[in-house]
Amino acid sequence: MPVVVNIADREKCVKGNFWYHKLTTQAHSVYDWTMMKNRTVIGTTTNDINDYVLRTITYEITDSRSGKKISRFLKEKGYSEQNLVNLKKDEQSIWVNGSLVHQNYVLNKGDSLEVCIREKDSSEGIVPVKMPLSIVYEDEDLFVINKPAGMPIHPSRNNPENSLGNALAWHMKERGMPFVFRCINRLDRDTSGLTIVAKHMVSGAILSRMVAAKSRNGLTANGIHREYLAVVQGKLESVEGTIDAPIARKEGVCLERVVDFVHGERAVTHYQVIEEENGYSLVLLKLETGRTHQIRVHMKYLGHPLVGDFLYNPKYAGNQIDRVEECSGCLENYSETSQYEINRQALHAYRLCFPHPMTGSLMEFTSPLPEDMHRLINETAGL
Repeated sequence: MPVVVNIADREKCVKGNFWYHKLTTQAHSVYDWTMMKNRTVIGTTTNDINDYVLRTITYEITDSRSGKKISRFLKEKGYSEQNLVNLKKDEQSIWVNGSLVHQNYVLNKGDSLEVCIREKDSSEGIVPVKMPLSIVYEDEDLFVINKPAGMPIHPSRNNPENSLGNALAWHMKERGMPFVFRCINRLDRDTSGLTIVAKHMVSGAILSRMVAAKSRNGLTANGIHREYLAVVQGKLESVEGTIDAPIARKEGVCLERVVDFVHGERAVTHYQVIEEENGYSLVLLKLETGRTHQIRVHMKYLGHPLVGDFLYNPKYAGNQIDRVEECSGCLENYSETSQYEINRQALHAYRLCFPHPMTGSLMEFTSPLPEDMHRLINETAGL
C-alpha cells in the first residue's frame, strides 16, 4: 500500500517576533509513517520511495461544490494545468470515498475527495550540504526560512554549495525524503530575512499564483504581502510616498538594473521613513511588484541608495570586490575607497503575510532588524 507522510509531533512556541517549531523525534523518525487503509493497490511495496505519499489533501464536498468534475474543482482550488497533468500520470493520486477515480469524476454532496501527491525525484544540481538553517515555520506544505545575508537562494557556478537550496536539500535528505526546491519569494544573496519555500508541486503552484496576483492587483490582492527594512543614505524629502517607475536590465550589463520608462516593466514601491540617525534613514518598504533589485534600484532613483550596496552605490563597491570582478562592466564608477560600516546592502525582508495555500488561514511572520543594520541606526522605533 502507499504510505501517507505526515509531520510527527511538533511543538510550536513564540519567541520574540518569530514563530519557532521543535521536532520532538529523532532525525530518522521525524515523520509518522502511517498506512492508507481500506485501499487495494497492486504491485507496490513500502520499500520503494515511489510509494511514499508526500502529502494527502482532503476535501469534503458540500452543496456548492457538488456537480463539478474533479479537474474543474481542483483548478478552482488553484491547481495548475501542470499539476493536473502530473496527477493524471499517477494512477493512484485521486480517491473518492476510499476508491480510485479519474479526474472526470463528477463530485456529489457528501463525497470525500483525497488528492495524494507523490514526488519521487529531487532537484538536479543541488548538492545536499549540512549548514545552519533557521526554520521559522514548517508544515506539510511549506517552509518559512529566515535567510542570513551572504547566503544565495540557488546554487550557481560561483556558489555551488552554500545556498539555501543546498541547506534544505540536506534537511530533507536527513529525513529520507525527496525534495524539489521551489523558492517562492527570492531574495538577493546579501539581503537577509524571510522567504517562503513550497514543499510540493501544489503548494508551489498556489503560492506562485499569489505572487502573480499581487503584481497585477497591488496591495489589495489576496496574495503574498512583503515588507522590507532598509537603511539608506541621507534624509528623504517626504516621510512617505510611492515610487512608480518601470525597471529594465541595463543595456550591455549582466547584472545591473535601471529605471527605464521606455523598455521597463511596471514596478511600484511604497515607502515610509521610520527613523533618521547618523546621516542615514531607516525606511519601511512595501512592494506591489517583485522586479529584480526593485528596492535597490528605486531608492537609487530617489537619490537615496542603500548603505553598503556594492552595485547601486559605488561608494561601497569595495565591500563586494569579488562581485565587481565577476561582473565586468556592472560598475562604471568603481571607487577604490570604500566605507565598511556594513559589508552588504542594508536590506532586510522584515515581514511576510499571506493566506496558507491549502487552508486559507492567514499567516504572518516578522523578523527583527539584524545587528549589522541595527548598528547603523541606533534608534529603530521598536522594530
